[in-house]
Amino acid sequence: MSVSDIITISDMEVYCRIGVPDEERLQDQRLLITLKLEYNFKGASAKDDIEQTIDYHTVYLLVKSICSARERRLIETLAEDIASSILDEFDARCVRVKIKKFILPETNYTSVEIERSIGA
Repeated sequence: MSVSDIITISDMEVYCRIGVPDEERLQDQRLLITLKLEYNFKGASAKDDIEQTIDYHTVYLLVKSICSARERRLIETLAEDIASSILDEFDARCVRVKIKKFILPETNYTSVEIERSIGA
């Protein structure tokens, strides 16, 4: 049976020390993170019970904690850290993480996007 139910948290604003050059990591940078978590909502919707779904506020707090825990050089590393933590902590079948970074002049943003699944 295919799961097509998705929780989306769009453009969560976080600040973290990230960047390849040392001077880029001297101060926090603003990033926007979008998450898509696949989960079967059937049980939660039948009982109107948050215990049978993924509490997106708890996901939000986890992501904020991961971003502030340590500095990183690559947004790719941050995306992997977020995806693996969500899969470890929640019963999501699949998670997609998109991170937007605002570092290049004359561009809206650069981004990375990854998708990770249980057992993959």
